[in-house]
Parts: sequence; structure tokens; C-alpha cells
Amino acid sequence: MRWNLRWAAAKRDIWRPTQLQAAFREVGFTPSLSKVAALWSGKPVTVRLEDLDMICAALQCTVADLMEAEPVAAAEGRPEIEQRAVGESGPARPMPRPGSGGARRSLPPN
Repeated sequence: MRWNLRWAAAKRDIWRPTQLQAAFREVGFTPSLSKVAALWSGKPVTVRLEDLDMICAALQCTVADLMEAEPVAAAEGRPEIEQRAVGESGPARPMPRPGSGGARRSLPPN
């Protein structure tokens, strides 16, 4: 996802985090200046839905104005890049242990 907060703010002639914080106060949203600066300076890891509603109200925009989907590398026709689950560092699929012949072992009796 691409975070377009600065672009949405610029459409309202807001160019600094302090100006953004003032716009937030107008709609009853009162985050700290450090939180506003973090939203302003980069893509947030998480945003609460209630906060997202207040940001949209303050900037008179939609969620689609704030966030834009970016294409995934595999969707761009680059098959050499494997898709993996978040945090996964091993092979994309489980591999059988050498010498096991791929056979499944049964569980011991209870």
C-alpha cells in the first residue's frame, strides 16, 4: 500500500504536521504531535479504523485518497520472485527430509 497522507493534506493547503494537527482538532481528533509527525513522515504500520475516519473527515477525503494499492512483484510478470507469507524465511513450500522418501510417519499410539 502507498500512504498518500501528504498528498491529501496538500489538496487542503496543509504543508506541516502542526497544520495537520490543527485540522484534526477541528473535527475532534486530538492525537499527540509525535503521532501526527509519524503519520506525516512515513507509511504507518497500523492505523485504527476510528483514526482513519477522523483523518478522512479532517482532510475531507476518502480512504482511497489516503491509501493506494501497489502491484505485487509476481503480478508484474516476474516469476523469479517467490511469494511468501509474512515473516517466512525458508523455502516457499515444505520439503521432505532427505532419506524419508517423502513418506509420512505415523503418530505413536496414545
